[in-house]
Amino acid sequence: MTSVLLVDDDAAVRAGLCTIIESGDGLIVVGEAWDGRQALEEARRLQPDIVVMDIRMPGMNGIAATFALRAMPAPPAVLVLTTFGHEEDYVEQALAAGAVGFLLKDAPPGDFLTALRDVAAGTAAFAASVTGRVIDAVLRAAPLTTADGEAALVRELTRRQRDVLTLLARGMSNAAIGAELGMSEGTVKGYVSEILTRLGADNRVQAARIAYRARLGTKAG
Repeated sequence: MTSVLLVDDDAAVRAGLCTIIESGDGLIVVGEAWDGRQALEEARRLQPDIVVMDIRMPGMNGIAATFALRAMPAPPAVLVLTTFGHEEDYVEQALAAGAVGFLLKDAPPGDFLTALRDVAAGTAAFAASVTGRVIDAVLRAAPLTTADGEAALVRELTRRQRDVLTLLARGMSNAAIGAELGMSEGTVKGYVSEILTRLGADNRVQAARIAYRARLGTKAG
């Protein structure tokens, strides 16, 4: 079973998420917290596999709590919940703090369960409805200067991998990339995994930033 700690200052949100999780196989809610400080206490006590973290909370917010959680000896994965329209400025901070994904609070139950299972499997989880906006927000703040070796890493990709990376960097989902390139969604997922490995990126957002700085068909031209 994958254990989950829910962190949100709204009890109704926690109750709704708990109901969704309990409807899924292989997932269990082991605790709840209403602010970042209590999240740290509960995480130390319960040792959850995943922490579902709200961003804006009284006291210690979700960004600070994520930094602290990731510094633990056996850190849980952190999946950030966001209303996004009001929280775009926090995106890069959350990624820098160690969050492995973003999910909208009003995401369908199926998307939420899929995100939890992806995180449990060690994959970064960005809901299709938010991925493009996450990438866009991060790229707007990204310096255009190419880091040492990034351009070379991109050049070493195969032509097909570069095609996939170009569309990924535009915020397209696997399904949309597949439709554009005439590939199945599963095939695209395989390409994305290979690209992340070859670029040394932890998630799609980091890969998009590398593509942007390497000027691979992104907003940089």
